[in-house]
Amino acid sequence: MSAQIHPSSVISPEARLGEGVVVGPFCVIEGNAVIGARTLLRSHVVIGPHTELGEDNDIYPHATLGMGPQDLKFKGAPTRLQVGNRNVFREGCTLHRGTEGGGGLTTVGDDNFLMTGSHVAHDCHVGNKNIFANSATLAGHVEVGSGCNIGAFSAVHQFCRVGDHAFMGGFTVATQDVLPFMKTVGARDTKSYGVNNIGLQRKGFSEEVIEGLKKAHRLLFHAGLLRDAAMTQVEAELGHIAEVAYLLKFIREAKRGVHRG
Repeated sequence: MSAQIHPSSVISPEARLGEGVVVGPFCVIEGNAVIGARTLLRSHVVIGPHTELGEDNDIYPHATLGMGPQDLKFKGAPTRLQVGNRNVFREGCTLHRGTEGGGGLTTVGDDNFLMTGSHVAHDCHVGNKNIFANSATLAGHVEVGSGCNIGAFSAVHQFCRVGDHAFMGGFTVATQDVLPFMKTVGARDTKSYGVNNIGLQRKGFSEEVIEGLKKAHRLLFHAGLLRDAAMTQVEAELGHIAEVAYLLKFIREAKRGVHRG
């Protein structure tokens, strides 16, 4: 089935629309944008140039994907935004292309749900199956893993990371890396409050994994051990659990530190 385009919408002749794409009223698709099969632009959606959307995405009114970055150094370079499949972008979402100095590419994976007013800034890299609640905001160069929940009106500082299956409470301000599998909350004195038990159970993580993560969190942040000693003990006792090994690797690779317990 060929694309269905409302007569009020404006489509660049360079744009490529896949089979079954639906473009509702008053949309704009600029430049050489690529829209994957069966993607729905409901109305008043703007897709910028150098933007590639995968298949089966659902884009609600007034979302803007692929405009230039909010960076004073940006002079119009053909940087890119690349989005995967089956994502939902609710009203007013904004996703910006990369910058030359930041690698030139912003990416969003598959099966993400971004609620009203969410923002993904330039050079961010977002994984799969994440939920961004209303007005959740990523500054530039942020990395978000997969399976994360980022609460309403939360903000992540530039160059920070959010680990896999992290849970950020509403209004949280993350100025350091957010630990995977943990609950992190705080508008000023942001802290990790331990393993997100209910969330991990719902996702099918085993009791062994959850208990291992709990023990690792206690040893790392509540046993009074120095960091190196704590990391060594956790690795020796629990390093055989893949999720604990990932947690330790995440902490070791942190450049801005992590929000601790």
